[in-house]
Parts: sequence; C-alpha cells; structure tokens
Amino acid sequence: MTATRTGRAHFVAGGFPPGQMAGHDHDYARLRVLEMLKERDIHTGTANDFTDVAKWLHVSDLLITYTAGPFMADAEAEYVDNWLKEGGRWLALHGSSGGKAARVGNGKRAMVKMQHHEVLGGFFISHPPVRKFKVDVVNSEHQVTKGLPASFETIDEPYMVEVLDLDKVTVLMTSELGPDPTYGTFGFDYGEDTALLPDGKTRVIAYTKDVGKGGVTYITLGHCHTPSTNGQTYVDESVAPGGKTPLNLKVTWEEPAFEQFLRNAIEWGVGS
Repeated sequence: MTATRTGRAHFVAGGFPPGQMAGHDHDYARLRVLEMLKERDIHTGTANDFTDVAKWLHVSDLLITYTAGPFMADAEAEYVDNWLKEGGRWLALHGSSGGKAARVGNGKRAMVKMQHHEVLGGFFISHPPVRKFKVDVVNSEHQVTKGLPASFETIDEPYMVEVLDLDKVTVLMTSELGPDPTYGTFGFDYGEDTALLPDGKTRVIAYTKDVGKGGVTYITLGHCHTPSTNGQTYVDESVAPGGKTPLNLKVTWEEPAFEQFLRNAIEWGVGS
C-alpha cells in the first residue's frame, strides 16, 4: 500500500471471455476516459481485467473500471478493500456491478453476488432493454455532482442495481424507472427485485460511499456499442420505432451532465 498520494490512476476496461466485447464498446469508453485523465495530466495504467490489480494499485490513487464480465476474485477484492481503507478511491462505471452469472435452469441465468460486490457496495441483478429515461440529481452538494443540472435525459440500459447497506451510502442520482416490464422474457433471472426502492418506482443511478480514508463512487450509466460490439437484440420503443437497435449508441457519453460527472469524479479520485 502507498501511504502518499501519487497522482496516478489505473483503468480496467474489458469484457468476458478474454478478447470478447460482451455487448459493449470498451475501446470507446477507454478512449474517452483516458482523454479526460490526460486533460489533467494524470498518468494511467490500463488493463482488461483484475488479475494484476494489486501490482498497479500499489502505485495509484484512483481505480476506474468499465467492465462487462470481469470481476475481482476474493483475494483481489480483499486487497482493493484494504487499499480503499488506506485512502484509495474507486470510480466504477456501468457494468462494474456485474460479474459472474450461473445457470438456474430452463435456459436462464442469474447473477452471483460475490465479495467484489460487497466492496463496490452494489450488485447488478438485470436490466430491461435499452430505453430513454430521465435521471434526477438528488444530491447536488457532493463534489462529483457539482455543476450538474437538476435532471437530464439519456438513452441507456436501465440498470437494476441492489445497493448494499443503503443507509451507509450517499445517493447522488435516481430515476423513476419502475418495475421491470420484461421480467422472464429479457435479461437475467432474479426472483425478488432487490434493486427497486420502497416507493415501488425509484432506482438508484449513482451513489458514493466512504471506505476508511478512501471511498467508492458508482454510476450505472455508460452503455455504448457499435455494430461489431452490439449485444442488444432489440430496444424499447422510446428509442426507435419497432424497437430496432441503433447501429451505434453512445448517447450517455455525449450527454454534458455525464461528461461533467466523470470530470468531477476524476478530480474527487486524485484530489487530496
């Protein structure tokens, strides 16, 4: 563990199995984030998964992740947890709350909660097809939401993420996405919808939490794909007539509020 601030970041972006995109344009996400880090002259290491995360976090202040499949093994998660407690910060994007899926019969799969999720503080259970929705910024006082509008619209995957220890996190953004209208026909099997808040309509889109001297900030947004990386067989009618999947999709990444959030979060991650 490093006891002093280094100003370095480490960025993990990739799909699973190795070499596969898993429905996301990781190259585009990687490029955009690296451009933002370069704006602040932050030296950054890169990787496709977490196999050597300890090697790089030892000399880094900030971990950034954009993954669709890769997750931390228990030993790696334990290292990251200790690194956070010593002052490290983790900016997790989109599929970082996913990981391993297990067969549960009838051709269905369900996500498996692991130590990775305990450290992150969030567990992805499923998502309906890509749709248009409004995001509400419910905490504008935090550093990572500085300068954001009260709300904004985007087109993205409406993630269903169970926030672990909800009373110990600071919720930053929400959306009134309501119950999953496609359960049983799209996405993963999850039984009880543990991601829906008690009001029956609201889901957490972004949160931050302290971990010792450090912390985690996670945002569910960030889907992007190209024709060669797309995994969406169809999308919601709010996106395109007839539910036809756009060949290219990066609406969230072109949304000024999301760009501002990322720049704020990078500053949060490397600041003293």
